[in-house]
Amino acid sequence: MKNSSKKRIPGKNNREYNKNLDFGYHPKNKNRSEKSDRSLNNFTKNKNVETLSKNDKNNTFSSLKTNKSIYKSNKEFPNKNPDINQVFINKKNFDDWIWGKHSVYEALISERSINRIWCTSEIFSSDKFYILLKDLKSKGVLIEEVSWNRLSQLTYGASHQGISLQLASSKTISLEQLIDFSKHNCANPTILALDGITDPHNVGAIIRSAEAFDCKGIIIPQRRSAGLTGTVAKVAAGALEHIQISRVVNLNRALEELKKNGFLVVGLSGDGPLSISNFQEKSPLVVIVGSEEKGISLLTQKKCDYLLSIPLKGKTSSLNASVAAAISLFHLTRI
Repeated sequence: MKNSSKKRIPGKNNREYNKNLDFGYHPKNKNRSEKSDRSLNNFTKNKNVETLSKNDKNNTFSSLKTNKSIYKSNKEFPNKNPDINQVFINKKNFDDWIWGKHSVYEALISERSINRIWCTSEIFSSDKFYILLKDLKSKGVLIEEVSWNRLSQLTYGASHQGISLQLASSKTISLEQLIDFSKHNCANPTILALDGITDPHNVGAIIRSAEAFDCKGIIIPQRRSAGLTGTVAKVAAGALEHIQISRVVNLNRALEELKKNGFLVVGLSGDGPLSISNFQEKSPLVVIVGSEEKGISLLTQKKCDYLLSIPLKGKTSSLNASVAAAISLFHLTRI
């Protein structure tokens, strides 16, 4: 005989009923608002809840009950909405970038100043681009063959069609043109050469100092150096428009060519045996400035006729590359 005193709960086997029990809801409890229920359910379904500390959990649950919002960092709650990626894309400045076969081709044949080119091997070897890219590479433009996926990363998923380029903020001239220009305007010109300086802020500051001290030109190698980007132009504060720049494929070969044309090659080094204040040679000069960490490379040091040091009296053992360049140009241009 069935026990009639046992009260049967209607809908006990119902999925909706059991689902509600999982979230602490009982049909008889009608005090909680539907809005709080939805917020609490959505929060408990979030996988990142396990990464929160015990205090964070308590604070978050209590805030949800009172309909207060909780703000967490992106690391704790990564946003899976693809639309929000547009915010991160806008942080990278693409004002000086061009991508796509037709757009890049028109930029190449119009002889615009180019800092760097990225392309796939298929594009580089194609009939349409091979001669143009080979010619630009011989003029000092850095061309990198990359994979399709790598190019998509660089352009943040844009329709690049296998090729992209970054425009330069200033036109460059060949080394031969720089030599002719410098000797035509001055009996003993000074040219600055950069070796391994990859920080665009340093390059911009050096260009500003070089123009201020009447340096006739600057040599920048194709690799291991910052290009003439918008950051360089901004830091140079207009000096980039009044000084000649030459980008060379190989710095050491360029130094040999300068020696053939009567230039003395002078390198700045903290271990240089000769103090810059004691240097009195009156001749066309090429002053080499190296990076702060590594200085001038050993192979380039062998090309130098003199290695000069800047005497320091304090406890600081070295100077910023742009500061060292400014001090050396002040001394050398007075000779």
